[in-house]
Amino acid sequence: MYDWDKMKNIKLLIPVYNDWESLKKLLDNINNVISSIKNCNFSCLIINDCSNIKIPKIQIPSNISSLNIINMSKNKGHARCNALGIKYLAKNENFDYLIVMDGDGEDRPEEIKTLIEKIFSEPTKSVVAKRVKRSEGFFFQLLYQIHKFLTFVFTGQNINFGNYSCLKKNDVKILSGKISLWSSFSGSLKKHILELNSIDSIRGTRFYGPSKMSLINLIIHSFSIIAVFKTTVFLRSVILLIILFYVSLKINLIPLIFQILLVTFNLAIYLVSLRENKEEFLNSERDIKSINTYTHE
Repeated sequence: MYDWDKMKNIKLLIPVYNDWESLKKLLDNINNVISSIKNCNFSCLIINDCSNIKIPKIQIPSNISSLNIINMSKNKGHARCNALGIKYLAKNENFDYLIVMDGDGEDRPEEIKTLIEKIFSEPTKSVVAKRVKRSEGFFFQLLYQIHKFLTFVFTGQNINFGNYSCLKKNDVKILSGKISLWSSFSGSLKKHILELNSIDSIRGTRFYGPSKMSLINLIIHSFSIIAVFKTTVFLRSVILLIILFYVSLKINLIPLIFQILLVTFNLAIYLVSLRENKEEFLNSERDIKSINTYTHE
C-alpha cells in the first residue's frame, strides 16, 4: 500500500488548443478533487498548441503549487503535444508520477484520486483509465468499436484506453525516447510499457463546444495507433492474403475484393506511419516559442 506519510510530486500534463475556458474549469475541478489527497504536491504543465485565441488571465488554483504553459511556435496536434511534454518533463522536471489528460473535460478529474490510489497500491506498474462507458453519439461509438476490432485483428492488442493515465517516472523516461510516441501516445504506451494496471473510467462530456474530432481526424487517429505496430500488421496481413488466395481458387469475386481492401489498408498504415518522423521528434523542443510560469505570490 501507498505510504501516505511520504510526500510525492505529481505532475499533470494537459495539451490545449484554444480551449482556455475549458482549461480554467478543468483546473478548478482538479483543485477540488486533489484537496482531499494528502502528502502530494501537484504541479501542472500545459502545452499550448499554437492557439489562435489569446491566453486569458490564469489564476493558479490553491492546491496546485505551480503551473507552466509551453507555447508552441507551430500547431503540432494533440499526440505530438503529449510527446513533446513527456520529452520535456523527462529531461527538465523533478517528479514521481505523471498524469496525462485531455483539457476539454472528457477525462474526468474525479478519477484522478482513483488513478493515484491504484498506482500507489501497486507502485511497479503505471495505470491507464480503461474506458468502460462513453458519452459520444451512436455513430462515433460504432466507429470506435470498428477501430478496436481492426486494432485487435491486425496487432493482437486490446487498446481500450486513451491519453488518461498515471505514469511512473521511469516509464515516462522510457517513452520519451520512443519515436512512436510522436504518432500515438496510447499505442506507444501499449507497445513499450509491458505491464500496465487499469481503472474503470467513464468518459465525460466536453465542458464547452463541439468536439474537434472530425471523421478524417478520427480515421487518422485510429490508423496512427495501429501504425505503431506496423511490422505485426504487415505479417498478419501476409497470412490473411495467403488464406484469401486459397479461398479465391474456389470463390472468385469476394476474396479478390478483400485482397484489394487489405492491400489498401496496409498502404494507408504505411503512409500514416511516416508521421513517426525521427528528425522532428528529436528536435521537437526547437518548436517551443516561450514558457509562461505561474506560481503563488
